Amino acid sequence: MTVVSGAVLLAALGVIWNIDARTGRLPNIITIPLMVAGLVWSFDLAPDWYHHLLGAALGYGVFWAVEVIYRVMRKRDGLGRGDAKLLAAGGAWCGVFALPVIIFLASANALVIQLAKGANGDTRFAFGPYLCLAIGGVWLIQQLI
Repeated sequence: MTVVSGAVLLAALGVIWNIDARTGRLPNIITIPLMVAGLVWSFDLAPDWYHHLLGAALGYGVFWAVEVIYRVMRKRDGLGRGDAKLLAAGGAWCGVFALPVIIFLASANALVIQLAKGANGDTRFAFGPYLCLAIGGVWLIQQLI
């Protein structure tokens, strides 16, 4: 079951990555079912399924709060709601304790790559691909441990 689940997760992350990189949008039609699939997978296979439920809730809530605070402080959009839904999916698949690792890895990769491209504080870029890489990597490492 883990192989099938992993194939679903990694395929969906690949599609999301591609769409966000091209359009700057994270499609609800993929992110929300991916979150639900992660919860179903955790209910079926993980003895600590509640960590995954909490991961989905906190994943969404934390990025929602960052989005709102940024908008209030900077008077413009920064992080999109799709990023919150994608992090919720990551929390559903990887659990609440993986959220800091996912956020750190995605942020560090985004920072290094965007700075290498010459980005500055006003540069807009899709954060979803970095989240996809971090979620997929963390999930794979969890399966190996």
